[in-house]
Amino acid sequence: MKIVKSEDRTSRKGDTFTGDVTMDSVLNAQQQGSVSMSVVHFADGARTNWHEHPGEQVLYILEGAGRVGTETEQFLVHPGDVVHAAPGERHWHGAAPGQNMSHISVTTVGSPTWFDSPEE
Repeated sequence: MKIVKSEDRTSRKGDTFTGDVTMDSVLNAQQQGSVSMSVVHFADGARTNWHEHPGEQVLYILEGAGRVGTETEQFLVHPGDVVHAAPGERHWHGAAPGQNMSHISVTTVGSPTWFDSPEE
């Protein structure tokens, strides 16, 4: 068993985002292919670049209003909503314009592949 105390978490500004985004690493993968978890804070309208994960990604919206998108759809999300991105599904997510948003991100298998920023 592993316990990660709140004071042991690392926080960093994202470099694969548009706008002001801070990512708090809550749990790094403990072995190859295992789960990792972070809490991501998006300021007004900030969002990720396009990306896809080799495994699944689950987002749990904590606060604010957000938006998530694929190549064909875009959705608004609110606290308590859960978003599931399948392995290899190209997508992006972030705060809605005029809103801040925070979510928990749980991923499996490994790091995402990053692409360009989505168009407005």
